[in-house]
Amino acid sequence: MPLLQVRDVPEHIYRLLAEQAERERRSLAQQAVAVLARGLQVEVDAKPRRRALVEGILSDPPGRRRKLSDPARLIREDRQR
Repeated sequence: MPLLQVRDVPEHIYRLLAEQAERERRSLAQQAVAVLARGLQVEVDAKPRRRALVEGILSDPPGRRRKLSDPARLIREDRQR
C-alpha cells in the first residue's frame, strides 16, 4: 500500500482525530484513512467492491464465463518444475 505522511497537522485536528480513533477502536492511521475516505465519498471496506465484482462475473451468460483452472492441477504442475 502507498504511504502518506502528513506534516504540520494543527494540534486541535490531531487531538480530534486521536479522540475519534480511540472511540472507534482504531489506530490513528486507520482513523485518518476513514476520515479521508468519508471526505472523498469513497468506501474503505473492500467487501462491497468484491461483492459487485462477483455479481458481475455471475451475471455473464454461461457461454461467456471463463473456466477456472483446477487448483490441485496447478499445484501439481508447479511441483514438477
